Amino acid sequence: MRHRMKGRKLGRNSSHRKALFKNMATALILTARPDEDDPAAPKVAGRIVTTVAKAKELRPKVEKLITMARKARVHEQQAEEFATRAERGTDAWKNWREGDQWQKWVNAKSPAIAMRRRAFSVLRSKEAVDILFDELAERFETRDGGYTRVVRLPTRRLGDGGQKAIIEFTGERDRPKASRAKAPVVKKEAAVAEPAPAESTEEKSEA
Repeated sequence: MRHRMKGRKLGRNSSHRKALFKNMATALILTARPDEDDPAAPKVAGRIVTTVAKAKELRPKVEKLITMARKARVHEQQAEEFATRAERGTDAWKNWREGDQWQKWVNAKSPAIAMRRRAFSVLRSKEAVDILFDELAERFETRDGGYTRVVRLPTRRLGDGGQKAIIEFTGERDRPKASRAKAPVVKKEAAVAEPAPAESTEEKSEA
């Protein structure tokens, strides 16, 4: 039995495996905002190619980061109620900074900042954190889970013959749900009244 043996080792020790998933998560998030001038930019945004085992292990880690970004977005929206439009350093900004609105803004904004720091400790990329909290959080604002999908590829990797797959963000290139045909309705036929049994001649004579 595999008690307390969750996850795949992938032929790596703990630190190597942790660094592997950090790099893969960062690469996947960065592809959501491809650089058109970069010749090495991915052909399809929000997608990377890897093996099936790595994709299955990476998927829950990326989805937890997106869930964290969605929660931070709620706090950021609440903090906007107490924010000021005045430019930094002006008298209006200084009055806001010294008033109660600033303290309310800090209390509402601090959970979002803490979540950004937690995400940065995983991704180690400011650009990836910005994409995660600014673009992906807004993209999946109304979606509860299922932010990524794993699709197997028919070709195998050269060298070791590993089964290749793509992991990508959902919301684009989604297949329309096929409508299932409704089962035919069977109408029950009206029950035919059976004729009453005829009285025998013996019963008539006795009567």
